[in-house]
Amino acid sequence: MQHDNAIARELIPTGALRLGVVAAPALSALFVVYDDDTKSYHGVTIDLAHALASELGCRLEIACFMNSGACTDALKTGAIDVGFMPVDDERRKQVAFGPAYYILESTYLVTETSGINTLSEVDRPQVRVVGIANTTTIRSAARSLTKTVPQVVDTIAEAVERIRTGQADAFALSREAFTTLLPQLPDTRILEGGFQSTGIAIAVGRGKPHALSFVSAFMTDAKESGLVRRALDAAGFKNEPVAPL
Repeated sequence: MQHDNAIARELIPTGALRLGVVAAPALSALFVVYDDDTKSYHGVTIDLAHALASELGCRLEIACFMNSGACTDALKTGAIDVGFMPVDDERRKQVAFGPAYYILESTYLVTETSGINTLSEVDRPQVRVVGIANTTTIRSAARSLTKTVPQVVDTIAEAVERIRTGQADAFALSREAFTTLLPQLPDTRILEGGFQSTGIAIAVGRGKPHALSFVSAFMTDAKESGLVRRALDAAGFKNEPVAPL
């Protein structure tokens, strides 16, 4: 793909593509991890962003945020140029979304000691639910829970620690993220079913039509060419489908 000056002004105003990512203790279709040996981040969104920067002919700069809400805020203010994040109505007010590359299902991971076996059993007054601040998942969980109020933390690592230390009974997050976190959380299990389904999509700031058009075309090409498939495979998600075109 070729780009013109209007695209460059909107998408790479500093000359570099500034990407926002969210780090976690384990990879997901969205979360990246930091490799101490290579001093670099890796994950699905890193692979996609490197390809996007290559299309633009510029270097990639990576900014890491506590959660997808903080990444959304940075994209809204122009501190970064592009991000990948779950879509919901609240977030659509702040940033502009292109195509989704993955469809996530939000559910709960629960401790064995909680005795919880179904989604409905999470919604009890004594159940301590933890989730990540300012995310689509915690907003959806809060809407669906009528008898308990989720506890909010800033990072995946904090939520993992609450489950590990017995400070929470249930953790709200996406299903594929739990599959990689399970080895770090003995005596826990993932509940069947979910309370939210939404796409993880590429996003740019609002009011940037040329940038949105460019990244939308890029993401469509990335799905058609197999780039998204290869990125998911490399992150360990070979059984997870790419979002439909």
